[in-house]
Formats: sequence, structure tokens, C-alpha cells
Amino acid sequence: MRFRRHAVDGAGVGEVERAVAIERPLALEFNGIGYAVMMATPLDIEDFVVGFALSERLIDHVGQIEAIDVHTAPSGDVVRASLGPSRAEALVERARHRVSESSCGLCGIENLEQAIRPLPRVKTVSRAAPDQIFAALAGLRARQPLHEQTGAVHAAALCDADGAVIEVREDVGRHNAFDKLIGAMARSGRTWDGGFALLSSRCSYDLVEKAVLAQCPMLVTISAPTDLALARAADAGLRLVVLARSDALLEPIP
Repeated sequence: MRFRRHAVDGAGVGEVERAVAIERPLALEFNGIGYAVMMATPLDIEDFVVGFALSERLIDHVGQIEAIDVHTAPSGDVVRASLGPSRAEALVERARHRVSESSCGLCGIENLEQAIRPLPRVKTVSRAAPDQIFAALAGLRARQPLHEQTGAVHAAALCDADGAVIEVREDVGRHNAFDKLIGAMARSGRTWDGGFALLSSRCSYDLVEKAVLAQCPMLVTISAPTDLALARAADAGLRLVVLARSDALLEPIP
């Protein structure tokens, strides 16, 4: 797309051309139930659906998704996923709560309990130390082609215990990028194997929850955490590293 460029001193006004990140509605249906509409980058959609279903606790493992069909329309994409019979009850129950999330009064108490659901303990351990985290930070940019072109997308990376960047997924949404990574790992059978996740975003509580449910041993984010993210990570035993930059990083003290 073409833009008109203005310099701070008023000089050098002209036109420049640069790539723009794609952001489209993506409607998710599970077993014919309309579940959510997300704004997403239409790449690696199957990975996203698997990761989203795992993060939403609609499935316990990738084998419980029987089929994923993607239908593209001018206004967006519709993804229809079929879950196995064993997950039908969990799907209906979760969908019921999502429909009532805008309610108030006594029903809101139930919604709050659904919003902050109990998390399992993280049973995996990362072998990476700060030096390996710095190595991953240095290697991430070269693995972000969409960000290099547009400057407008987030990345989620699987990094091994030596700090090598193994797998990366990108999206306009930080949650979507992490779901894509989790889904890609589930579909390929990859494990964390003593490594960690590196996200180009702030550390919010829902990203912590996704990490815990994926049994990620360490979550590293480039920006700052929220208080709820810190509390949820501590409760679940998830190791956090935040404000990870090329010159320093922070690790919360228990």
C-alpha cells in the first residue's frame, strides 16, 4: 500500500510503499455450534484451530479433532471443526458459558468463576538459563517474515534449551500467534524438551493460562506482565521471564 510520508522538519515529503498485515474475521464453529469470531491473520489456520481448542479445554489432545474445514468468503473465513463424541458435553457446557458472558447480577458470579478457572501444575522443567534466552531473542527477528514486512504482527516461538529458535508462528493477535504455535506443536508431536516459549508481547493472564495448559516449562515475553499473570503463573508453577530485551531481562522472585 502507498503512504504519504512527512518528516519532522517538514522536508522530504513524498510517497512510500510498504506491506500491510492482513486482519480478517475468522468464525470458529465446533460441531455446528458457532463458538467465536476472532480477528486473525489467515495463515496456519489449522494450527490455530488446534491450539485454540486446547487452550479453551474443548479437547485434551489433537486426536479428538476429527476434521477441520476452512471456507473462505470475501468478508472473512469460516472454520468448521468436528470434535469426537467424547468432547460433545464439554463443548456444549463451555459454549453455554460463553453465550452468557455478557450477563449481570447473580449469573455474573458464575461467569467470574468460568473466567478464572483452576489450572493444573506445570510438570515440565526448562533447562535454559539467561544466556540461552538472550540467544533466542537475538535469533527471533530473522524468523519473523511478516513482522519484517509489516511491523504489525506478533510472534510466538518454540525455543530449545540451547536458545535456538525451532518453530515460529505469527499473527496480528498475540493470543492467536501462541495458539498457532501450540497447535503446530500438537499436530507435529513436538514437545518443549527443556526449552521455552518466547512471545513478542506483554504477559497477560490468558497467555499464562495457555502456557500452563500446554505444559510449557517457561514463558518469556518481551514486554511487561500484569499482576494477575504473575499470580496465575506462581500458582501453577510456571517459570516466567518478562521484559526480555537484548540488554536485560526480569525474572519474578517468588
